Formats: sequence, structure tokens, C-alpha cells
Amino acid sequence: MAIGIDASRAFVKNKTGIEEYSYRVIEGLTEYLREDPVILYLDSRINKLEYINFDLPEKWKTKFIRAPKFWTQIRLSLEMLFHPVDVLFVPAHTVPLVHPRNTIVTIHGLEYEFCPSAYSLFERIYMRWFIRRSCKWAKKIIAVSNNTKKDLMRLYKVPEEKIEVIYEGVSPKARLFPSSSTALGIFQSQALTKYLLFIGRLEERKNISGIVEAFETLKKKFNVPHRLILVGKFGFGGEAIKSRIDSSEYKSDIILTGYVSDEDKFYLMANAEAFLFPTFYEGFGLPILEAQNFGVPVVTSNISSMPEVADGSAVLVDPKRPDEIAGAVYKLISDESHKNDIIKKGYENVKRFSWEKCSKKIAELIRTNR
Repeated sequence: MAIGIDASRAFVKNKTGIEEYSYRVIEGLTEYLREDPVILYLDSRINKLEYINFDLPEKWKTKFIRAPKFWTQIRLSLEMLFHPVDVLFVPAHTVPLVHPRNTIVTIHGLEYEFCPSAYSLFERIYMRWFIRRSCKWAKKIIAVSNNTKKDLMRLYKVPEEKIEVIYEGVSPKARLFPSSSTALGIFQSQALTKYLLFIGRLEERKNISGIVEAFETLKKKFNVPHRLILVGKFGFGGEAIKSRIDSSEYKSDIILTGYVSDEDKFYLMANAEAFLFPTFYEGFGLPILEAQNFGVPVVTSNISSMPEVADGSAVLVDPKRPDEIAGAVYKLISDESHKNDIIKKGYENVKRFSWEKCSKKIAELIRTNR
């Protein structure tokens, strides 16, 4: 029984959320599907096998396929038509037009439905059309949180029995980070001592303007000595965010790093005094767990999946109220007892999640639905 896996996002060099999920799940499946014949489908334009730092089982094969556009819907569809597999696993949202009856897809969230202004018209139309149909075409849907499951049932009328909730993981290996020269350079050049941190795409949905406003309040009202580090590439609406930062009277205290390596990311995270993640919508919210894994207290939103992922181990705020964000951050950095309590709860919360658990459940789902 041949198993196909869409690995087009897994082995890119600069990974963000969905790419990291694809990579970690495939890495875990090498253990739980070791004796099964598996084909990894890779986009020959962007994927390079040197980015794999784990061994593939003997029965696993890689297949590079190329398409100038619409890799999933055209090229992977043709592959399924002429070289079908018994079951196809798609870790990232969209099922190809031609697909086996036994197809399993992971839906990471419906951000475009809840924050439409954060996406272009084309992105909204494309994702709504294909994700709706992916939910119809797939035999089973993996939702990364109960909140995403409820969204799928309410907005897309997906039957509950079709959805399996499987949480993402957080790797304990992240604790073994090297001292990164790039991150150290930021510390040295900026004379950093205390700072607040955000990591993610710098776009409207991530509430970057709200974070900047909260930081200004911390400076004006509470006179904190901290800097604010924003890690990530600019996304849709980036020009407005750049303008907002440029107009801030505390612009000199706001550091933009762009995309950084995992080593840099974890180094910066481990040394932050607080991690800010008051976004407007998350299908899961992996950065919450990554920060907690380093013993960093988290301030996050009281909406979508974030209360579910944090489960009482982070400070929850209304993301539309920068003053509330500022107040929550100030209490953390000024009240040592409160801060230590949140850190302790964060360490306990992280224990609920692992990529091993995630991959094992996905392997079981693949085996029972082929």
C-alpha cells in the first residue's frame, strides 16, 4: 500500500509555521511509518535535500516534480492521475484536484475568513475556494486545534466525525541552541540589556501596530528601559506597518531583524524578558509554546485558539486594546512573583505537546484510512 506525502513545503531553507509543521511531521513519520512504502513529493524548483537532517527509511523514496505555477493543483494532480498512490497526506491546506479517495489534509486555520483585510483579494478567493473543496475532497481532516475544528464546522459545514484534532508539537531539541553570531551581533550593536520580543510575519493579522502602540504606552506611562525586537519578514500591509514604526517617537528603541535562522530565533527568545503574541487570529499559535519552552512568560490574545493552546499558562489580553497589552506586560516585568508563576505554568503547559505525539497520531490516522 503506497503512501504519498506532499513534501513541497517541508524542505525549504527559510521555514515559517506551515513549513516547520510539514518538516517536523515528516521527520516523525520516518519512525512511525518506517516499514511502509512512502513517496515524498518535492517541488524541484525550491526544495533541496541538503536541508534534510534526518535519515529516510529504506522503503521511502523522494520524487522531484516541477511546474512553473500551481504546483499542487496541476503538477501534483497529474502525478496522482498517472502514478496514483493508495493514500495521500497533505500537511498544508490544499488537496490537488486529482487525488486518491483516501486523502488526509491538515487545515491550519481560517485566518483569511476572520482577518480578510490582512490578505489580498486573490489570496482570499484562492484559499476560500480550495480549502472549502479540500474539506470536501479529503476523507479525513486534521485540525490543529479544537478552535479550528469549530471554525470548519461552523463556516464550512464540515461534519464533526470527519475532523480529527491533532495538536502541533514543540521540540525539546530547541533548548540545545548555539550562541549565534548574528544574534550576538544584535546584542552588541544595540547594547541590549532588557527587551520584549515578537516573532512572526510582520503583517496586520499579527497586530504589529497594536504591539508598537502598547510599547509606546510602556515607555510613556511606565518609563520602562526595555527595547522591542520584532523578528520576521514583512507581509501583506507591510508598508503601513513600516510607516507606523517610522512615526513612533520610540523608533530608536524598536529593532527590526528581518528573517533569522532558528539558532538566532531561539537565542533571542531565550533571552527575552517577555514574549508578545497578541495576534488577531491563530489556527494554533506555536510561538507561544516555543517561548514557554525557554522559560519566557507570554502575553497573548484571549481569542481564537490561543486560550486553548496556553490553557491558563499565559497572560491573556484583548488584542484590540493596546493599553491592556501594555498593562499586562508591565505587571509581568515589575512583579517577580507573578512572572515566576507564569513561567512555571508555561513549563508545565509545554509538556502537553510534542512532535512525536503529533506524528504518531497522524501515522495512526494514515494507517486506519487507507
